[in-house]
Amino acid sequence: MENKMTIMVVDDDRHIGELIRLYLEKEGYQVLTCQRGDEALAAFRTNPPSLVLLDIMLPGMDGWQVCRAIRQISRIPIIMISAKDETFDKVLGLELGADDYVTKPFDPKELTARVKAVLRRAAGNVDNEKAISFPGLMINLDNYEILYEGRKVEMPPKELELLFFLASHANKVFTREQLLEKVWGFDYFGDSRTVDVHVKRIREKLPGCDQYGWQIKTVWSVGYKFEVQ
Repeated sequence: MENKMTIMVVDDDRHIGELIRLYLEKEGYQVLTCQRGDEALAAFRTNPPSLVLLDIMLPGMDGWQVCRAIRQISRIPIIMISAKDETFDKVLGLELGADDYVTKPFDPKELTARVKAVLRRAAGNVDNEKAISFPGLMINLDNYEILYEGRKVEMPPKELELLFFLASHANKVFTREQLLEKVWGFDYFGDSRTVDVHVKRIREKLPGCDQYGWQIKTVWSVGYKFEVQ
């Protein structure tokens, strides 16, 4: 029997959960539905799925808490689903390690397409795990670890992935929109300042890096580059 991918759908609205389940099962996925955040986390720890579709407003534990808890133990893809469409909420979800953010109401076909895209990207990341180093800096995408000046630096997944992507394309300039597409893997509808927020926090965690001959440089009116002298 074919080993199907399992998608966990976590939404306290049973009707929405069932709608998503029908569309995903039509595409050949196995679907597990949960209405509570704490129950979803317990189920995840018992039998991790291939991807989690996670609502924010949940009883037991909210989606932010569940996302944070999952990211402490797993890199399995997470897509946040919420009626909250403010930039702050999207940025928060991405900073906590979500791979995509979909706002309600949504088109089930679009949601299914995003599930497929995130799963393809996740499979690609597994196939291309690697490490990169510069003077004073080592970025390991195998275990999501950064060493700076010999010390481990804690970074949320998207900060690390953004730094790794820029460092892997040294001296090449990318627009904010290109970085959102390449690192987050989806077309971000709205404010692209999420890239600025991530770059700012990366810089704060790598003080004095220019002394080693590299830095994340702002290219005014364009975007950013990992500049190596």
